[in-house]
Amino acid sequence: MKLHELARQAQALGLGIGSNATKEQQRAVLERLNIDWDSFYQEIEMDYPLVQTQQDVSETGDVVALHSHAYYEILFIRSGNLQYLIGTRRYRVQRGDILLLRPGVSHRPLFPEKFTEKYDRVVVWLSAEGIEMMQQNWPFLAALDRLPCVLRTSDISAESLAWFEKGFRCGVKESEKTAPGWQAVVFANTLELITRMYRPFCSGEVPEPVEEKRELLDELMSYVEDRLAEHINLEDTARHFHVSESTISQLFRKRMGVSYYRYVTQRRLIAAKTMISEGSNLERVAEAVGFTDYSGFYRAFKQEYGISPTKFRSL
Repeated sequence: MKLHELARQAQALGLGIGSNATKEQQRAVLERLNIDWDSFYQEIEMDYPLVQTQQDVSETGDVVALHSHAYYEILFIRSGNLQYLIGTRRYRVQRGDILLLRPGVSHRPLFPEKFTEKYDRVVVWLSAEGIEMMQQNWPFLAALDRLPCVLRTSDISAESLAWFEKGFRCGVKESEKTAPGWQAVVFANTLELITRMYRPFCSGEVPEPVEEKRELLDELMSYVEDRLAEHINLEDTARHFHVSESTISQLFRKRMGVSYYRYVTQRRLIAAKTMISEGSNLERVAEAVGFTDYSGFYRAFKQEYGISPTKFRSL
């Protein structure tokens, strides 16, 4: 569902779902609209064909489920004390960091137990068509996929941090004002932001981001990633890592907000989305991501995303 359509439906019901609404209020609105809270981020579509941007603020440790998008997502972190899981790697993020999340790559924020600082970020969504248009005119942008997933503007200079802060906010202000030609301004602004992101890495000014020290959770996620096509169960996993089943279950509940089996299903379905987008046969996709039969895959996919695999392929 597109954000503006969600807002329209909520308004028609006399409900509010903006950043000022509490987690409970937002959850209640989604339930009224028959949208599952846990799969909400999976189902968001872009409102505009090329690029869009908005500012999001979380003041509680809301559980954002593991998800992916069909478009590029760029996050500029304005404040927050958290880690970010990208694929199977965790990164500590801080004010001024820029996250580049590619289509099909699973990701989610990991909040600390004690939420001490609001999570404030500017979000930019860029479609494949938008990227293609940029690359046709500026071929150097083909290097976008080679950029690290985390850019620390603090490693460049204080001036760079200030420039990016202003640049990302410029796109948000244009989107909010919706003055004539605002979409062109947002597109041009995004092009400049990406160019400025590219330059320091092209010249070697900024080092590769360092992922957090690997823990049992990271090894477990890598274990799942390597075995998506296989039968995965808690008993075998615990035996492999020489820990108890309850240790694994409690770890996923505490750090990921979901059960171990729920995480496995999320990863399988995200991998399935990527394969479907690449044109793979649906029954072959189901088998490749570990489902024993297509009907089970169909039910899980529709429950997670609200649409069938066939409908998703046609989007």
